[in-house]
Amino acid sequence: MAKQLTPEEAERHWARSKGLMWTTLSVWFVFSFVIHFFVDALNEIVIIGFPLGWYMAAQGSLIVFVILCFWFAGAQNRIDEDFGVAED
Repeated sequence: MAKQLTPEEAERHWARSKGLMWTTLSVWFVFSFVIHFFVDALNEIVIIGFPLGWYMAAQGSLIVFVILCFWFAGAQNRIDEDFGVAED
């Protein structure tokens, strides 16, 4: 059973979780929107016969999203473990 946090501990836990959330959303925003704004410039770079803009839109962003999901879950679990509220 997870321990009960004091109000001060709960505030610190939420502050770290909120920081992680904003970091994750920032990375998501960059790979969802910002990269695609520069698709024409990125298309000038060719990797394995494919323009980089196409690759980032079709493959790169999806790869980053999957990695981001696993990274977020691990980072949130570490925060929960630090405060003694991790699930078994």
